[in-house]
Amino acid sequence: MTSAPLKGSDLTEVGPLADGTGTAQSVRPSRPRRRGRGRSAPYWFLVPTLTLFAAFTVVPIGYAIWLSLHRVQVKGIGLGKGARSQVWNGIGNYTDVLKDSEFGHSVLRAFGYGLIVIPTMLGLALLFALMLDTPKARSAPFARLMIFLPYAVPGIIAALMWGFLYLPDVSPFYYLLDRFGLPQPDLFDGGNLYLSFANIAVWGGTGFNMIVIYTALRAIPPDIYEAARIDGASNLNIALRIKIPIVMPSLVLTFFFSVIATLQVFTEPMALKPLTNGLPSSWSPLMAIYDKAFLQSDIYGASATAVVLALATFVLSFTLLRISDRYTREDRA
Repeated sequence: MTSAPLKGSDLTEVGPLADGTGTAQSVRPSRPRRRGRGRSAPYWFLVPTLTLFAAFTVVPIGYAIWLSLHRVQVKGIGLGKGARSQVWNGIGNYTDVLKDSEFGHSVLRAFGYGLIVIPTMLGLALLFALMLDTPKARSAPFARLMIFLPYAVPGIIAALMWGFLYLPDVSPFYYLLDRFGLPQPDLFDGGNLYLSFANIAVWGGTGFNMIVIYTALRAIPPDIYEAARIDGASNLNIALRIKIPIVMPSLVLTFFFSVIATLQVFTEPMALKPLTNGLPSSWSPLMAIYDKAFLQSDIYGASATAVVLALATFVLSFTLLRISDRYTREDRA
């Protein structure tokens, strides 16, 4: 008697018989696979991240937009229950923001601050990265750590540290200037404020941008440098014609980060404000938002200002990104 043939899908274990005929000794039915569970598994891993993103990003943004479309209506002298109520205001708060000259001045001050910080910081970061990438660089790991170390200092601590160095009564720099009979500038007055804030930002941000550019330089194959040296190129020519063009995407990335950080400058002027009377409470856009929300108790106007600043930052970043992408495509073509 011959046994009925078995399908391959029904066999999970096959072993030879004692007589060597090779007929299956044992047959175990295979279990059907659950395809739905395997396909949905990655989405379950995303649930915690999406939940936190929605709770701490999407919901606050939506609430800020909702607040920006309302205002407080005061009845009578504003005392008693029901004297203050929240009513719909439409785009009224946004109109007030665009007409607010103080907010406009804060934006101009931020741009002036950025004109000093961004070129200086990125220029120093590129210079340090190129110097550390040279074959003759000595103690490169130690130098790289020392340049990056200021970035690890919290912004509020760095601002307070530099703030006390700017004060004539406690600063050792003013003491040395006085001993040598040199002029002692007031770093908290007028245009010197830009230099004071820019110095803190450059001191703290150069290391981070240097690491980004230096990482891109280390990814360049050494064969390119060897071919250039065989052709007679010097280290300066290699830096100008090979290294900088190749790391240009990293430079563009750090430039975008710097522009966004410039529009959102807050820590330095806010920390130095108690040290001087020459710093207005709305020196930067974020300080103007803080002043309107917590000092003037106008959370509706502050929300509208924050939304306008966020939209302006997005439009500026998107425009710069499109311009950079267009020039990159033209260079490749």
